[in-house]
Amino acid sequence: MPVRPSGPAVVIVGRPNVGKSTLFNRITGARRSIVAPVAGTTRDVVEAAASWRRRTFRLVDTGGLFGATSDPLHELVAARGLKAVRTADVIIFVVDGREGLVPADEEIARRLRVQGVPVVVGVNKTDDRRARGQVPEFHRLGFEPVIEIAAEHGDGVADLLDEVVLRLPTAAAAPAVEEDEPRSASADADPEVAVAVVGRPNVGKSSLVNRLLREERLLVSEMPGTTRDSIDVLLRWHKKSFRIVDTAGMRKPGRVGWGRSGSVEAVSVVLARRAMARADVVVLVVDATAGAGDREGAIAGEAEQAGCGIVIAVNKWDLVKGRGQAFVEDFDDRLRFQLKFLDYAPLVHLSALTGERTGRLLETVDRVAEARRRRVSTAEFNRFLEAAVAANAPVSKGRRNVRILYGAQTGTAPPAFVLFTNVATALHFSYERYLVNRLRATFGFEGTPIRLTVRSRRRAQGASPR
Repeated sequence: MPVRPSGPAVVIVGRPNVGKSTLFNRITGARRSIVAPVAGTTRDVVEAAASWRRRTFRLVDTGGLFGATSDPLHELVAARGLKAVRTADVIIFVVDGREGLVPADEEIARRLRVQGVPVVVGVNKTDDRRARGQVPEFHRLGFEPVIEIAAEHGDGVADLLDEVVLRLPTAAAAPAVEEDEPRSASADADPEVAVAVVGRPNVGKSSLVNRLLREERLLVSEMPGTTRDSIDVLLRWHKKSFRIVDTAGMRKPGRVGWGRSGSVEAVSVVLARRAMARADVVVLVVDATAGAGDREGAIAGEAEQAGCGIVIAVNKWDLVKGRGQAFVEDFDDRLRFQLKFLDYAPLVHLSALTGERTGRLLETVDRVAEARRRRVSTAEFNRFLEAAVAANAPVSKGRRNVRILYGAQTGTAPPAFVLFTNVATALHFSYERYLVNRLRATFGFEGTPIRLTVRSRRRAQGASPR
């Protein structure tokens, strides 16, 4: 089940494009929400842990509730924002000082009054002299205090947070965490696995994450590009912790525009790439009705280069599974051919809609994450090398006679090995591939890249394996 950040909830609300995400990023000290001059940029509810004056709390950024926006999903976004409001212990109501009080602000105020929780009004953009002159009219909303802020520069944010922590519950109990089985002391010792769910737009990434979480945590629509921010949620499953990050769909660079809406998509793709770079395991989602193409290959190539473990999740399998075994074999063969450099990545057919085999996906991710951290002792590795060389003698790039003297594992996540030879600083690519394949088969390095470095003992100048 999903695990929320601990502490009381402070929810930021307001009209589209008043600076909610800028304030969220300012308070959390990290760029978690996308900021752009486009009304309706934020769609999903974004959460992060925050603290002020030794008080910790869960900060929640929401999409714009009411007001002018061209976002076709605005009605869904507003509904999710109002749902988040119902979980709030304190609400930060952000208004735009430059525009002054508008009817949409008054509509939001009416919705907030019925919640019965403290509301702090932040009049944003008051670094503009005209905005400061309009601050008094926001007292008509009926909330106190009203604080002048400039979220972009940080002006007044400390005063705003002082008022927020004064209104936090004095002894908020930690929320109960539902799990599919009782926790044990060893559960806390297991490392948290970072999982980035990536793929082209509209292949079902958010639907898959919602199914894994067993709740409608992420906004889902048939419109490509629904997800913009990279949303991460902690999931506890069978005493394992997975931090699952849903990312924006990654289109070809030439198809991502740089207009007002295009810039939002471009930033979304950058955040998706950052999520991949931080991930332990990447789940590459492929649409079963469309198969893989060059874009999937490019995304997977970035994940492999970053050293991530990789699992291929073929979604929407419920739409094609009735076509017979011949179809399944042909589909998998074509997929493997298109992504031939990922022959080591396990393949899971599943359906986010029905939930079929989603549990198997988590099992596979767990195995790949474990394999990525696996360490082989120097003695074991050298016994492996002896057997591999006896079965197939090595050659160098220049076809020179080469002997592998010894080797050692130098790193994990991903597994990295160094080989010391008599003359070669590089082996023939086919022989390196042979060694990597035998390493996988011998030590179970499922779904993870393996880095292999070759050094001449003479050039190593007496270096010994670490």
